[in-house]
Amino acid sequence: MTENVTRAGTDYQDAIRNNVWMHMSPHQSLFNGGEAPIIARGEGHHIFDDKGKKYIDGLAGLFTVQVGHGREEIAKAMYDQTLQLPFMPLWSYAHPQAIEVSERLASYAPGDLNRVFLTSGGGDSVESAMKLAKNYFKATGKPGKHKIISRATAYHGTPHGALSVTSLPDLREQFAPLVPGAIKVPNTNFYRSPEPYAHDEKAFGRWAADRIGEAIEFEGPDSVAAVFLEPVQNSGGCFPPPPGYFDRVREICDEYDVLLVSDETICAYGRIGHMFACNDFGYVPDIITSAKGITSGYAPLGAMVASDRLFEPFGPGGHETFYHGYTFGGHPVSCAAAMANFDVFEKEKLNDHVHENAAAFKFTLEKLKDLPIVGDVRGEGFFYGIELVKDRDTKESFTEEESERILKNFVSAKMFENGLYCRADDRGDPVIQLSPPLTVGQNEFDEIEQIIRGVLTEAWTKL
Repeated sequence: MTENVTRAGTDYQDAIRNNVWMHMSPHQSLFNGGEAPIIARGEGHHIFDDKGKKYIDGLAGLFTVQVGHGREEIAKAMYDQTLQLPFMPLWSYAHPQAIEVSERLASYAPGDLNRVFLTSGGGDSVESAMKLAKNYFKATGKPGKHKIISRATAYHGTPHGALSVTSLPDLREQFAPLVPGAIKVPNTNFYRSPEPYAHDEKAFGRWAADRIGEAIEFEGPDSVAAVFLEPVQNSGGCFPPPPGYFDRVREICDEYDVLLVSDETICAYGRIGHMFACNDFGYVPDIITSAKGITSGYAPLGAMVASDRLFEPFGPGGHETFYHGYTFGGHPVSCAAAMANFDVFEKEKLNDHVHENAAAFKFTLEKLKDLPIVGDVRGEGFFYGIELVKDRDTKESFTEEESERILKNFVSAKMFENGLYCRADDRGDPVIQLSPPLTVGQNEFDEIEQIIRGVLTEAWTKL
């Protein structure tokens, strides 16, 4: 347990009010007697607040801490690297750790995705992929191809370009005007699929994929550069791809010479099972973007992995230079953390663990469907969303006031109070999202289910 004062002697909560600008967070309540939770340490799949209270880390920090907290082997690798080479950029130079990580990522990626561009995080990886898509087509004689297609309610990051690809109005409107040419198509939320496809998941998947082809035709194939899709869409509550969806999307992208970008900022590194989730769903993209679990959050790092074809104008087949980079992209200490993280994955067979236990996680969470407030339980691997409804028969959702009162002001706080850190999200329909460290098993599944059951049973009485 820490002393709850800063080195200067200021109470932590006062210091937060005075100096800390938290991310994606309203601050008004802090000035009306409220307090911000303070997480002081982590151990395995648990986190502890500054008062010593223990919580299940049901979100792996932020879909990130795949191997759990407190891994000494990762800390030691970072310490050793700090002594050897604390920093070196990748601007015309390389260093051993970046070389090692790039080779290893290429070995995990499907097809000819062998070219690794290291970044500082997920938004930077998406930004890099957007730039590469535009640059590639300019370099190959198709300068008009600049538009980007993404799905409704999708989140792809906060840098200005990535935010344009993001489809959440509340996140976008404050920062308009954004980068032009961002086109939106329907997502794969089968629970709320249109009536002609409401009982046929494969037909719904074909319909959703064909909307991408329709958008390309409408915009003009000579103007569209790329389609950005998460294997399992995060925002809106863990939408998995229907059977055949990515096969059809791949066909459409090939037909119109449009790049398929698999945004795996959340889904990579065992979250769905394989190191890259496109392998779980059997498709080969042109680019993979990733971050988060690449180091299990022990240090900031991201990666854009591109095909040899896309590298050609910048390598043996051309004279182009990709004038893009980050000071801390491919940081030596972060790369050392990634290598040690992958060693843990392989030593403890965490990818196999997810594949072997995913069905049990799903089965345990689906028990919650006996509650009248639970409309749907969906996801893949160790990544699930639980959609909450006011009427299960009609799928009627909450009003904005009810969502604020029930989801944000009660469910989220009550689960944390009862020992579960996870996310209650209403960016789309109201959902609870779960993404625990990949080390958990049936005991943790049961504990998570019991905590959620108790909270949702009480929440129903407040409607």
